[in-house]
Amino acid sequence: MYIKVKVKTEAKKESFEKSKKDDEYLICVKEEARNGWANERVIEILKKELITSDVRLVSGHTSSSKIFSIEK
Repeated sequence: MYIKVKVKTEAKKESFEKSKKDDEYLICVKEEARNGWANERVIEILKKELITSDVRLVSGHTSSSKIFSIEK
Protein backbone atom coordinates (compact mmCIF):
# COMPACT_ATOMS: atom_id res chain seq x y z
CA MET A 1 0.00 0.00 0.00
CA TYR A 2 1.25 3.49 -0.80
CA ILE A 3 0.55 6.61 1.25
CA LYS A 4 1.24 10.27 0.59
CA VAL A 5 2.85 12.33 3.33
CA LYS A 6 3.40 16.06 3.56
CA VAL A 7 6.29 16.76 5.95
CA LYS A 8 6.96 19.95 7.88
CA THR A 9 10.47 20.05 9.34
CA GLU A 10 11.88 22.07 12.24
CA ALA A 11 8.45 22.26 13.93
CA LYS A 12 8.16 23.26 17.57
CA LYS A 13 5.96 20.24 18.28
CA GLU A 14 5.77 16.88 16.53
CA SER A 15 2.38 15.83 15.19
CA PHE A 16 0.72 13.17 13.06
CA GLU A 17 -2.53 14.08 11.28
CA LYS A 18 -4.61 12.11 8.83
CA SER A 19 -5.94 14.12 5.91
CA LYS A 20 -9.51 13.93 4.65
CA LYS A 21 -8.32 11.54 1.96
CA ASP A 22 -7.65 7.97 3.07
CA ASP A 23 -4.02 7.76 1.99
CA GLU A 24 -2.70 11.22 2.91
CA TYR A 25 -1.02 12.40 6.12
CA LEU A 26 0.59 15.55 7.52
CA ILE A 27 3.57 14.93 9.79
CA CYS A 28 5.48 17.64 11.63
CA VAL A 29 8.94 16.78 12.99
CA LYS A 30 11.50 18.69 15.04
CA GLU A 31 14.47 17.49 12.99
CA GLU A 32 16.12 19.52 10.25
CA ALA A 33 15.82 18.51 6.62
CA ARG A 34 19.51 17.66 6.49
CA ASN A 35 21.34 14.34 6.02
CA GLY A 36 18.03 12.46 5.99
CA TRP A 37 17.31 13.19 9.67
CA ALA A 38 13.73 14.30 9.03
CA ASN A 39 13.08 11.31 6.76
CA GLU A 40 14.32 8.91 9.43
CA ARG A 41 12.07 10.51 12.06
CA VAL A 42 9.06 10.38 9.72
CA ILE A 43 9.66 6.66 9.17
CA GLU A 44 9.82 6.12 12.96
CA ILE A 45 6.53 7.98 13.42
CA LEU A 46 4.83 6.04 10.62
CA LYS A 47 5.97 2.72 12.10
CA LYS A 48 4.58 3.69 15.49
CA GLU A 49 1.28 5.20 14.32
CA LEU A 50 0.45 2.61 11.66
CA ILE A 51 1.72 -0.32 13.78
CA THR A 52 3.98 -1.84 11.16
CA SER A 53 7.66 -2.56 10.84
CA ASP A 54 8.02 -2.28 7.06
CA VAL A 55 8.01 1.36 5.92
CA ARG A 56 10.02 2.43 2.88
CA LEU A 57 10.44 5.87 1.31
CA VAL A 58 9.63 5.50 -2.39
CA SER A 59 9.59 9.06 -3.69
CA GLY A 60 10.38 12.57 -2.45
CA HIS A 61 13.71 12.08 -0.69
CA THR A 62 14.45 15.81 -0.83
CA SER A 63 10.90 17.13 -1.11
CA SER A 64 8.31 17.93 1.54
CA SER A 65 5.79 15.78 -0.37
CA LYS A 66 6.69 12.12 -0.06
CA ILE A 67 5.33 8.71 -0.99
CA PHE A 68 5.89 5.76 1.35
CA SER A 69 5.34 2.07 0.83
CA ILE A 70 3.67 0.41 3.82
CA GLU A 71 3.48 -3.38 4.30
CA LYS A 72 1.21 -4.75 6.99
